[in-house]
Amino acid sequence: MAIASPIAPPQAKPIVQSSVQRFPSKVTPRRGATTPTEQRLMDNWLHIQSINLCRQVKALRPFGLDEFGTGITAPSEGHIEAVNQLIGKYRHKLMEKARWVDEAAQAARRDPNGDRLQLLLERKQKVGDQVLYLEGIWDFYFDMFVQRLSSFGEKLRAIDRIAVGCYEKVYVGLGIARPMPNLLPFSYADSGFSPYTIRRSVPMQRLQHNPNLFPLIVIPQHRLDNVWALSSVLHEVSHNLQADLGLWEVMPVRIFQRLTTEGKIPPDIAKTWAHWHKEMMADMFALVLGGPAAVESLMDVVGRGRKATLQFSPTSAHPTPYLRVLINLILLRRLGFKPMADDLTRVWQRLYPHVSSIDIPPQFMKTASAAAELVVDTMVFQPYKQLGDKSMAQIVDFGPTQQELIQEAGRRLAAGKDPGTIPVRLMISAARFAIDNQLAKPQIITDNFYRILGRR
Repeated sequence: MAIASPIAPPQAKPIVQSSVQRFPSKVTPRRGATTPTEQRLMDNWLHIQSINLCRQVKALRPFGLDEFGTGITAPSEGHIEAVNQLIGKYRHKLMEKARWVDEAAQAARRDPNGDRLQLLLERKQKVGDQVLYLEGIWDFYFDMFVQRLSSFGEKLRAIDRIAVGCYEKVYVGLGIARPMPNLLPFSYADSGFSPYTIRRSVPMQRLQHNPNLFPLIVIPQHRLDNVWALSSVLHEVSHNLQADLGLWEVMPVRIFQRLTTEGKIPPDIAKTWAHWHKEMMADMFALVLGGPAAVESLMDVVGRGRKATLQFSPTSAHPTPYLRVLINLILLRRLGFKPMADDLTRVWQRLYPHVSSIDIPPQFMKTASAAAELVVDTMVFQPYKQLGDKSMAQIVDFGPTQQELIQEAGRRLAAGKDPGTIPVRLMISAARFAIDNQLAKPQIITDNFYRILGRR
């Protein structure tokens, strides 16, 4: 048998060295004239740089008043105009700087020497970075406003209406003539577990550290589907009321003074209570504005594993969750709902039957009940200059009469009927009443809630 001879490997083709280095470390000026193709490609590139930049700036245009709809779910003209003013402040300057880049590009096209090319590159980068700065602001508001064209539109409009109802109730009830802010809270949906707010004038990272133009109420998407849990909206709105009314600074001072003088509470413990003022007062306002559902909703949120709910932190903005619920129940009693408050207290203590000295320091627990009573009285039942020498309890009247309205509205809500003249801010408690009493399926309550608020 003949043996086949081995097949010789193919000959490798020699590498042809190009006169142009693909990754040159240093460019040596070319001798002689450039080729026509090189000239054309360079001119094309120079020409398009200013075109790209100018069009990018022009794309960051003001928003049209009807761009995000014309119905009740659309952003108000005031909100859109405020955003347009902020965008316009930067956009006008960028249009001037885009022309500055165009001048460098045209000069380089006439004589593409090294200095002119470098000048163009430097100007392009500098102005391009500024365009990206404005683009971040524009994108934030576009993403927020465009939600009003989505399935979230009706739900977010309902949140806006609840916020407006809270502001109107408080400002109309003040003991002094004080105009309500023009730009009221604006809501949008986001991911996450808990709602939060960004107050007016607070610098925002997503706005490139510009001051926030109007209060933002950010709601997790899943909360929008559980309308009986929206008492957290009242809490976030209350943070903004605190700030707009000027109570943010005065409240911790009043709490500390009253605890250390009238309450004889040690200063280090009183300091912790005063440090918690923002979250405690938002809870108090939410309960007065919305009713008992605010406490039940709070229990939904902070009722977690034992360690998380009993963890004591004097430096946290939030009171210890276990204590936080009990503080709210003190106010519920003061508002005339002692049986309900007592029942909820027993429910809460059944969930957390043992509180040890490891959980909360004994010296703090020793005075906690007396301190909490004084804190609630200070925040809700004492007059303030900022409120026209009225107390919050005088401005927002909530008691058994309002609870009867809530219960009747809850029954009507479950049946798909108009709830009548009940204030919008009380509709959350009405939804809670409906689901607590199993008057309708959860989805029916949710659908009726948004349908009714949308047409009122």
